[in-house]
Amino acid sequence: MNDAEIKWDECCDVLVIGSGAGGMTAALRAHDLGLNALVIEKSAEYGGTSAVSGGGIWIPNNHRISALGGSDSAEEAIAYIKAVTHGEIDDGRIEAYVEHGREMVEYLEKHTRARFEAQPRYADYYPEVAGGKPGYRSMDPQPFNAAALGEEFLRMRAPSPGTLMMGRMAMTMKEAQVLLCRGKGWLGLTLRVMWRYWSDREGRKLSRRDRFLTLGNALIGALRCSLLDRGLPLWLNCSLQELIIIGDRVGGARVCRDGQTFNIKARHGVIVAAGGFERNQAMRAQYHPQPSQAGWSATPPNNTGDGIRAGQAIGARTALMSHSWWAPTTHVQGEEKQRALFVERTLPGCILVNSAGERFVNEAAPYTDIVYAMYANNREGAVSVPCWMIFDATFRHKYPCGALLPGYAQRDWQLPKHLRKYFHKASSLSALAAKIGVDAAGLSRTVQRFNGMAVQGIDKDFHKGDSLFDRYYGDPNVQPNPCLAPLLKGPFYAVRIDAGDIGTKGGLLTDVHARVLHEDGQPIDGLYAIGNSAASMMGRTYPGAGSTIGPAMTFGYRAANHIKHQCQSQQALAMSRSGR
Repeated sequence: MNDAEIKWDECCDVLVIGSGAGGMTAALRAHDLGLNALVIEKSAEYGGTSAVSGGGIWIPNNHRISALGGSDSAEEAIAYIKAVTHGEIDDGRIEAYVEHGREMVEYLEKHTRARFEAQPRYADYYPEVAGGKPGYRSMDPQPFNAAALGEEFLRMRAPSPGTLMMGRMAMTMKEAQVLLCRGKGWLGLTLRVMWRYWSDREGRKLSRRDRFLTLGNALIGALRCSLLDRGLPLWLNCSLQELIIIGDRVGGARVCRDGQTFNIKARHGVIVAAGGFERNQAMRAQYHPQPSQAGWSATPPNNTGDGIRAGQAIGARTALMSHSWWAPTTHVQGEEKQRALFVERTLPGCILVNSAGERFVNEAAPYTDIVYAMYANNREGAVSVPCWMIFDATFRHKYPCGALLPGYAQRDWQLPKHLRKYFHKASSLSALAAKIGVDAAGLSRTVQRFNGMAVQGIDKDFHKGDSLFDRYYGDPNVQPNPCLAPLLKGPFYAVRIDAGDIGTKGGLLTDVHARVLHEDGQPIDGLYAIGNSAASMMGRTYPGAGSTIGPAMTFGYRAANHIKHQCQSQQALAMSRSGR
């Protein structure tokens, strides 16, 4: 097909499909390089999965480390990633990420409203591996005041309820860690968070949402405001239908906006940043280990693999399609997505068991590893998909669990009706086992053995609490192991745990510039993919907090740079041919 055969309804230099952190970063960089960019978003809310995430970015050797007293190097970071990915990624993307991640963050801090803070105590997920670090590489977005967005704030995807105090008030990661275990100054901090929320009178007139943005909302808020500063357009309710080939390159896309079809010409490139396919049940059935349900995901419902399927339709190669950014999740009646259990299982006084009542994993392990273990141990007579989180009355009183606030803040009888179905409760372990279909004798043996190890502070079976990463969210008031405490006091509780995710890992295979590769291994001219639309350069693992958004933003930045470079090369070639 040639250009003249198509009726173009809109024209831009760079079309970005998806409004998450990666897509917005790509659009901002493209604009600042002198390119005309357009961002389109499938849903009625911008921000994508980034908005409901923790918002952290994992940036090895970042520019904040030395000032905080830490040290890092590109060599150490590359060695670490290659070790935890078992050498599966050897195409230059790891090196490109480590080299340009720092550059991307510095660009954003210098030219946009986004600001980041390295976390000295947030360890890599495998800090004991060569090249791993006890902190510094994970960077959190600094809080952002949504007053700068005006009513555009109301079109941002809201944060996950589990990240908000009392389901309404925003907290930073540091604040949440103090409140989690009622650390020093927790009561005063609680009052400050509440005052911060209620004192925003103008915000309360606008909506009940907190305009003090933290985590993923802070990142998206800062990037969206930066788009507005530049007058960059963002179309909502605009979904990708197919990529348009002009000659031998991708020249644009056919989209559906508010029910109408539009052809958008992209003179220099299309960047697919539309998320993964975790909400597409047919694709999960085709590619994922089974059982697998779209409803188990903790991501927004719009991530149905549109960009990946559009790439496949023009011959793009895919990789890692059987893998996800796995996370154990729980279902809360009435919520659009499940809640991921990032923290609760780390705390002392809980275990994960299969239908035989047996433990099968270190409950404090990185969340991706939990679900890998669920599938690896799933068998007849010992089903671990789903599994169960078991805890006692002491745990229930002290700590949150998914949709449940700690018992000291909200007792069982105070729970709203829909949350009374969230968990099972019984006066004894055997009665609890009968309610959830778990072998009672097996559960009794498991708890008895676990209790003995917990008192000693040594998990001989699965080493819970041995790793520095495990202990980050443990309770420092519990010794000798902040992740271990016996289950002694009834009533006992059980919450069903599903093999969920925070996005899929598999997608379009790309090169070091984020160019999508054809099945023949050659780049598809004009087509780029980033974030969960692209096959992860982290392989099947998860090196540290922010290993999803960090690469999405870095390769979005790289894609824009490459598009600009290609434009300059074409202009230089045209000038040389004209004899100038």
